Parts: sequence; structure tokens; C-alpha cells
Amino acid sequence: MTTCDEASLARALHHAAVTGADAAAATRRALADTPFADSPRAATPADAAAPRADTRLWIVAAGKAARPMARAALVHLREHGRTVAGGLVVAPADAAADTPVHGPPERVLRELPGDHPVPGPRSAAAAHALGEFLPRIAAGDVLLVLLSGGATALLGAPVPGLAEDEYLRLVERLLGSGADIGVMNALRKRVSRWGAGRLAAAVPCVVHCLAISDVAGDDLATIGSGPCVPDALTSAMLRDLLAREALAPLLPPGVARYLEDVARGERPETPKPGDACFARVRARVILSNRDAVAAAAAAAERAGADVACEPAELRGAAAEAGRACAHRLLALAAARGDAPRPLCVLWGGETTVALGAESAGRGGRCQELALAAAAVLHEAGARGVTLLAGGTDGIDGPTDAAGAVVDGGTWVRIARAGIDPAAALARHDAYPALAAAGALLRTGPTGTNVRDVVIGVVGR
Repeated sequence: MTTCDEASLARALHHAAVTGADAAAATRRALADTPFADSPRAATPADAAAPRADTRLWIVAAGKAARPMARAALVHLREHGRTVAGGLVVAPADAAADTPVHGPPERVLRELPGDHPVPGPRSAAAAHALGEFLPRIAAGDVLLVLLSGGATALLGAPVPGLAEDEYLRLVERLLGSGADIGVMNALRKRVSRWGAGRLAAAVPCVVHCLAISDVAGDDLATIGSGPCVPDALTSAMLRDLLAREALAPLLPPGVARYLEDVARGERPETPKPGDACFARVRARVILSNRDAVAAAAAAAERAGADVACEPAELRGAAAEAGRACAHRLLALAAARGDAPRPLCVLWGGETTVALGAESAGRGGRCQELALAAAAVLHEAGARGVTLLAGGTDGIDGPTDAAGAVVDGGTWVRIARAGIDPAAALARHDAYPALAAAGALLRTGPTGTNVRDVVIGVVGR
């Protein structure tokens, strides 16, 4: 098996992973199991107001998969004789040229772009629009919330009482801190206008929240900053978390004062477990990273390869994870000898990149992981071993690449192009280095987001 064949197989498996995380298909499957398909009232508290034929249905969709999820919901509900009264769809600005969510002659959903990964003016406008929209919903209505990764930034705006510039400064510092996404969201959602259960608390009706997970553990309180579920973290617990993770120094003065005011009871706490508003909420995860990895594994088996799915989730520093993945592939290659079939090794998860104050590099976590792996493969003189690291959303950092595909020769190809790969890795500047070697993985935005996949192919 040639290196080209290994790279082609790795790319095909990434495509299979993305296809397995199809947001529209997952939404249709989930809605088939909700009360939207039936008129009778259900027995559980959250379903006790299952929509009658005359119940008004509303949709709020936010995240990188907002458009396909909303489109699938409209089609499903129409097929079951349900009319949608209205709604709001907030998606990345780069999705603006996509096929409209609505279809003639009915234009029921207002579509707005948001900014990502750092909230901006469009995010603030979208958050304001949501605040104007929600009062239209009455107690006897039903709200369908379609949530996916990126919603926090796309609806990014501060809670009342916190200045917008302080909020944005906090978000930027957190994104460059290398902190775990769960830790970041524990803080970020407390100062986000619609995070930490505040969306559910703002409406008097039954809420069905269908979420596509982009976080470890598929935690509904973390996905999109948990707009429809309670915030179990108290002010004291948050203070301990900030101290343990050494994040307190990142707090802008205004944010620190706001959190202190909340702790003293001078500003409202986030909605907590047991709050009456959550008795009306039914929230569940409908798609996750496991689905993407399983789809890639199935595709590898169909291609006639042996498959190994690594049980431990990818997490931590991207460069360290890349080196660990490469060493694992080298060990497996040595143990297999001259095996007749290729071996595909699959990881799922999400790593981080901690940017220093002086860092001006360009790239993303998948590109940094791949470049670090390329160094290990080069040092070992590896042949017949290829590694792909790619985001399922098609977007890796502020670049046009989803990730990269590397092998034992990538490091040398970068050097021959006049770029020092070691220096590029050290300054978090993976994009130009990998571009020079022709190693970037470009898929364009995929309309889904279930974190990342890393695919190793060991040939002969």
C-alpha cells in the first residue's frame, strides 16, 4: 500500500465520519420520537403539554448545525401536519449563502448570522433579536430549541449589568488559555445572556431541546452554554474552580465585580436544579462524537481494513496528543510486521492550544496535532504510516482548513519549502508550514460539529 493510498483512505474515513454526524438526519430521527408526531397528551411532566393540533409551535436554532437542523425540523413538522408559527435561526456568517432554511411560499423562520469563534456585533444583534422574539411565546405554546456547537459565540452577549467589552475580553482570554472547554463554559455561561438555563427561564411554555454535542461527556449543561438546563455550579464552587484552574487572573475587572455581586446576592444567580421552569423542559443529546467515530470505523471495515478504536478520548494539549498518537501508530506498525491488510486507528475528542501573549501564529488544534505527529514520524523514519487530524465541522481555528494529513515525509517537505517546521510548531504557526507541504485538509464548513477525529492508517 502506497503513502498516497493511505492518505486517500484517511480522507475517505474523515468524510465518512462527517457523514455519520449528519445533523439533518439526526434531527429527523429525534423528532420522530417526540410528541410533535402525535396529538395525544403524554404522561410525563415534560410531555404533559404535548402539542394538540392547534398548539402553536416555535423554533429557535443556534449553532454550526442550526440551518440543517431547522430545515429538517420544518420538513418533519409539515409532513405531520404541524404549522410552525415562527422562529429564529442563528448560524455562522459563512453559511449565509447556503440554501435557505425556509421554502416558498412560507417564510416563517428569521435567519441571522453570528460571529465565531469570538462573539462580535452580529452575535450581539442575534442575542438581542432572540430577546425580542421570546416574548411572543405564550404559556400554551411549545418551543423547539435546536442546539449545536458554536451557539455560545453565535449568540454571544453579556448578561445585563456587564459591559460588552468586558465580556468580549473574557471570551478572548479564555479561548487563548488552553483551558478545557468544560471549564471555560462553566465560567463563560454564567456571564452570557442566554447561557446557564436562562433561555428556558425566559419562556412560559413547554421546551423541547435537541442538542448535537461538541463537548466531552455530552454534557447538556456545557453544549452551547446550556441555555435550556440548570446550572448546578454555585458561586462558591465557581470560585474554587477558578482557583484550581488558575483562571482568576484572566478575569477582566468588570467580570470579577459582577461575579462578586452575584455571590453577595446583589445580582441574580443562574437558574438552579429544582427551578420550576425546568419541569417544562425535555432536553437530550441526539448526536455526538461517538457517532462520527463509529461511522468511520464502519467505512474502514467496508474498505477491507482492520480497525482499532482507541478508548481514551483525545484531550489536553494538541501537540502532546499528536506525539502520543504518532508513537501509538509506530508501536502498532512494529507489532504488525508485514500484515496483509491496512490497519485504521481511530480517536475522537478535542484538544486545546494554549497561546502565549506573544503568539501570532496561524492554525488550529488539529493542525498543531498533525504537525507534532509529523515530527515523530519523521524522527522514526516511518514509512507506510499516515495520520489525519480533522474537525467534523470543517473548520480548524481561524483558517480555511479542517485539519491536516501527514506522514513520515511531511516534515522534510516543509523544510524543503523554506520553513523551519520545529519553529513553526513552537510558535503555533502550523497552517503555513502544512500548506507548504500540501498537507492541509480542506472540506469547507460541513453543517455539523461533533468535535474532532484523528485517523491513523498503518499500511505495509
